[in-house]
Amino acid sequence: MELIKNFDHIQTAHCENGVAVSLLKFHGLDFMTEPLVFGLGVGLFYIHIPFMKINNGPAISFRTIPGEIFRRSSKALGIKITRKKFSNPIVARDFLNAKLAEGVPVGCQVGVFHLAYFPKEYRFHFNAHNIIVYGKKEGGYLISDPVMETVTVLSEDQLEDVRFARGPLAPKGHLYFPENVPPPDNNQLRKAVAVALKKNAWWMSQVPVPFIGSSGFKFTANYIRKWPRKIGLKNSSLFLGQIVRMQEEIGTGGGGFRFIYAAFLEKAAEILQDDRLIALSEKITLSGDLLRSSAVNMAAVYKGRNTEQKYFDEIADGFDEIAALEKETFLKLYKMKF
Repeated sequence: MELIKNFDHIQTAHCENGVAVSLLKFHGLDFMTEPLVFGLGVGLFYIHIPFMKINNGPAISFRTIPGEIFRRSSKALGIKITRKKFSNPIVARDFLNAKLAEGVPVGCQVGVFHLAYFPKEYRFHFNAHNIIVYGKKEGGYLISDPVMETVTVLSEDQLEDVRFARGPLAPKGHLYFPENVPPPDNNQLRKAVAVALKKNAWWMSQVPVPFIGSSGFKFTANYIRKWPRKIGLKNSSLFLGQIVRMQEEIGTGGGGFRFIYAAFLEKAAEILQDDRLIALSEKITLSGDLLRSSAVNMAAVYKGRNTEQKYFDEIADGFDEIAALEKETFLKLYKMKF
């Protein structure tokens, strides 16, 4: 049996956040939390790509692209991340085994559809899930999946299946782990937090593209109003169902990511000794609440209970409200001096 000592399983709301927290804590950064990783990683985002579809629905995301949260948060703290992809599953397995033998827990990008311990209703073709392999024993690999309550085991074949899942964002055996982790430095942490706040505020309030950042919510609202007349009730309902899925089922969803970022703003207020950030945290929490409410309204349309145009207009009005709220909040944050 190869079991890495001193590795602790940590349950978090989002897989990439959780892998980052667990690996960085293992390497001595005991102060690390999910909101801190997410905030340092400039994780909050919104984009609606009009010329692309995902699963035959709108291409919408409420967070930055997979992998960026861990990369940015590590870079902000002066940590090097080693990443590798493989074309040969045998080479990928041998490399993983070698790192485990060295006592190094390893993050892995995997596909969800064949993930044996996931409930069937949560398995779909999504290839950017993140787990940690922290050991090996007879019968398989020891797995810490941050969104699960307890650790589990995958057989050699089961792990290979999900590491080499096919389709969009195919993982290709992608694994990663921190190296050269410096000891905690309070001055560097304060600087990293201030820089991350500015970067996230820039993305959400300053990008001159209508479907990126806070203005993206208004962009989506305009589409929602037009969908019933333009593509019909059936397709409109399916598109709203897609948005609900992206809001509530991918990672923590749009509302969930807002709550995590609000917690980061509270932590940033403590680190920077700046109470102005508390008021902004409350605004982002409100945005999360509005997103959760919008998901309930969209689900009612999707299930065929509310099908008139006025319900689409109400949903669009809600997105307009979120757009205005986040624009005002992130503009204030962008203008702050720390």
